[in-house]
Amino acid sequence: MSGHKGNPEAVAQKGREGRRNRLRGARGRGTLEKEKPPVFGMIQGCGLVVIQMLTNVRQVTIEPLIKSVVSPGTLIYTDEYGIYARLTEWGYEHKSVNHGGGEYARDEDGDGFHEVHVNTMEGFWSLLRGWLRPHRGISQERLPFYLGFFEFVHNAGKRGKALLHSLVELLVK
Repeated sequence: MSGHKGNPEAVAQKGREGRRNRLRGARGRGTLEKEKPPVFGMIQGCGLVVIQMLTNVRQVTIEPLIKSVVSPGTLIYTDEYGIYARLTEWGYEHKSVNHGGGEYARDEDGDGFHEVHVNTMEGFWSLLRGWLRPHRGISQERLPFYLGFFEFVHNAGKRGKALLHSLVELLVK
C-alpha cells in the first residue's frame, strides 16, 4: 500500500509551503540578464495602452518611450518608484501614490472621487498575466510579439470574429 502516512492536514500544509517557495522569485527588479524581462506600460484614461519589454527599468530606458507616446504637459500618475522622479524635468505634470505606505488612491480635492491612482494599469497587468499564464515558457525573443498582440487586441476593443476585420486591416496597411 502506498500513499502518505499521518495527518492529511499536515500533508496539505506541507504541500502549500513547497509551492509558496517555488513561486517566490528573486528579490529586486527583473532584467533581461536575470531572464525575467521587465515590461513597462502606460494607459490613458480612455483605456488605450502601450506596453513594451525593456532590457532594464531605469530612467534612461523609460524616458524615450514616454516621450514617444505622451504629449508634454500631460499629467502622469505613477506609484512611488524612483524611476519616475524626473517626469517633471522631462516636461510632464506628475502625481504619485505611495504603495509602500499603504496608499493606493488619493482624493486631493475632497469631492469623494479618488483621482490619483494607478489602479487602471494594475488591472491591465492582471489581464495580461491571466492571458500569458497558459502560454508557459515564452522565450524572451518571442515575448515582444505576445505583448504586441495583446496590446493590439486590448486597444482594438473587439473580441472574436469582430476582431478579425481589425487584424486584416492592420495586415493590409
